[in-house]
Amino acid sequence: MSNYDVIAVGGGPGGYVAAIRAAQLGLKVACIDASRRPDGKPALGGTCTNVGCIPSKALLQSSEFFSLLQNDFATHGIQVKDAKIDLAQMMQRKNQIIQQNNLGVAYLLKKNKVDFYHGTAEWVEPPSRGDSYPHRIKVVTTQGESILQSKNLVIATGSLPRPLPDLAFDEHRVLSNEGILSLTEVPKVLCVLGAGVIGLEMGSVWQRLGAKVIILEALQDFLPAADRSISQEAYKFFKAQGLTLELGIRLQSAVVADQAVHIQYHNARGELQSIQADQFLVSIGRIAQTQGLNLAISGVETLPDGKIKVDSRLQTNVPGIWAVGDVIGGPMLAHKAEEEGVAVAESIAGQSGHVNYQTIPWVIYTDPELAWVGQTEQQVQALGRAYKVGSFPFMANGRARALGNTHGLVKIIADANTDEILGVHILGPQASELIAEAAMAMEFRATSEDLARICHAHPSLAETTREAALAVTGRALHI
Repeated sequence: MSNYDVIAVGGGPGGYVAAIRAAQLGLKVACIDASRRPDGKPALGGTCTNVGCIPSKALLQSSEFFSLLQNDFATHGIQVKDAKIDLAQMMQRKNQIIQQNNLGVAYLLKKNKVDFYHGTAEWVEPPSRGDSYPHRIKVVTTQGESILQSKNLVIATGSLPRPLPDLAFDEHRVLSNEGILSLTEVPKVLCVLGAGVIGLEMGSVWQRLGAKVIILEALQDFLPAADRSISQEAYKFFKAQGLTLELGIRLQSAVVADQAVHIQYHNARGELQSIQADQFLVSIGRIAQTQGLNLAISGVETLPDGKIKVDSRLQTNVPGIWAVGDVIGGPMLAHKAEEEGVAVAESIAGQSGHVNYQTIPWVIYTDPELAWVGQTEQQVQALGRAYKVGSFPFMANGRARALGNTHGLVKIIADANTDEILGVHILGPQASELIAEAAMAMEFRATSEDLARICHAHPSLAETTREAALAVTGRALHI
């Protein structure tokens, strides 16, 4: 029986980061994860590395290159004839990137002297209050079973895709985020249910590669989590690129038959429509992954939606048991899980672990990219707070023109009285990188004037952020 100060259950961004940070702080740490590569070896990194953030970005990059070659390179004086897709090579590259990240996480655990157990974990008895190591769990690996004891447990087991009630994922015709990343041929017709991050990103990948992509969304508004003016502009661009977007639909049925998926839905006008698709991607949200943990024995409280209930310090109702990432509330973002993992490790070590949820950025890696941090204009309006807005289009930016990518804009919302930045919203090239400056500014409670007074390199895309800050007070220089 092995004793630990901290055991992280789950090897995704929340779990492995919590384990590493706890080890850095001098604690004895273990990490447990059951994910396996096709060869049976550990697949550390969670959903993000294996069937989420990393492979999706690999395919987005590959498909973007193909789209540029077909549609944009000629304007640069580059002529290419008879370009073809080698989908097998594209998938091989994606798989190599996944494996590199798997090995990278394993190396980091070893470097920081974290004991790794490749297997499943479950509670076998309630916490033993008053014991030096009150939490006991059984770990099952290919080498057998063992009992681990710990002063603290961090639950970081992530989430699973939510299926339709009467249509299970088969990852051949009916796809989750996992199946859509491993297709062996480009579908003629891909239907996507859900116009969120996964639906838009994966729809973009396969549309660039030649599929007809139809995205169905039950909500009347497009991307309601984003600033309305930004999402409306994004909607126009996506439609112009060839994505079919149907909002306000009601799914009637979806049946797999005759090597296709037959989908019926009522559109926003109530008219019954039919689609015959080669594949059907269902991206209607995710649910907390706690199955197999035998969580009831631990006494940990859960919410009606299955997520684990935690306090402001990310501790459950059971002392010494913590939870981070997708298994608790809040946005299901890998970088949010990492921040929570660090905060929990520091709290366990007696420090003041803290996560500022107001400065966690959101990104959608489409073309153009969307990124935002802080409040949207509609949220500020709902609070009744006086505000001012500045915006600047990429069309007026020299670097964007040189790139040949001038779609979108930067929008900054600031308090009308104090000038503190309340939100920054970007639609345009490399928005995922540009949003970091905005998040840092907000973390330090900067004003739009602070941002406007910082010299930015020319020519650079980042100049759009400065110009938007200048525009808050009506003094943008280049428009």
